[in-house]
Amino acid sequence: APAATPAPAAISPVAEGTDQIVELSSMRKIIAERLLTSKVSIPHFYLHLEVDAAPLMALRKQINAQSEASHGNKYSVNDFVVKALINASVAVPEANASFNGDHIIQFAHVGISVAIAVDDGLVTPVVKNAEQKSLLAISKEIKEMAIRARDKKLAPNEFDGGTVTISNLGAWGVESFDAIVNPPQAVILSVGGIIEKPVVKDGEVVPGLRMNLGVSCDHRVVDGAVGAKFLGEIKRLLENPALMLV
Repeated sequence: APAATPAPAAISPVAEGTDQIVELSSMRKIIAERLLTSKVSIPHFYLHLEVDAAPLMALRKQINAQSEASHGNKYSVNDFVVKALINASVAVPEANASFNGDHIIQFAHVGISVAIAVDDGLVTPVVKNAEQKSLLAISKEIKEMAIRARDKKLAPNEFDGGTVTISNLGAWGVESFDAIVNPPQAVILSVGGIIEKPVVKDGEVVPGLRMNLGVSCDHRVVDGAVGAKFLGEIKRLLENPALMLV
């Protein structure tokens, strides 16, 4: 007689619970629409570089020891990265630009859209005319904007005038990532955390501090060589941070 067909294995019961329907907030709707439009309509390309963060961390420690006494301000790593982004946007104006139909607009000023996480999404208030501001002024302005963003007290005009964007996920332990271009801008800088790792220096393996940077570019505006020059200038400034204090 043929062997009996084994009984099917019992299926584990699905965990009890009910799916939750989360209605989209107006902010989430705007984020969804803008980022979908960006990914569908903008030809992205991505570049990455590793930065030696040791000089930056040393200078930051030195300045904070002095600035807390004289200005009551403590500089973050992001403050220096923003300053490097500003200076690079001036040095490489082709990246501080926007695609506009049959022409490209190169902006006369630099407006830094700073990505700030809030409870129900993400906002990008702008440091306007940033090329005219000191590191101290930039640091204080970003801190104040972050407080107002989380308290939902940003004014509508604080989102106007952005020409480049920075997104920093280093505080969440992220080492590197690719961000989505913030239209109508042409570039967005993605910043990872500073990692302690072994590096080779003068033929010897020594402890090092490294930070990964990425830039996402609109290929209609920025070609690979320009994007590389732009990201390379940011790296040069962060590895020689005293240049940003002049």
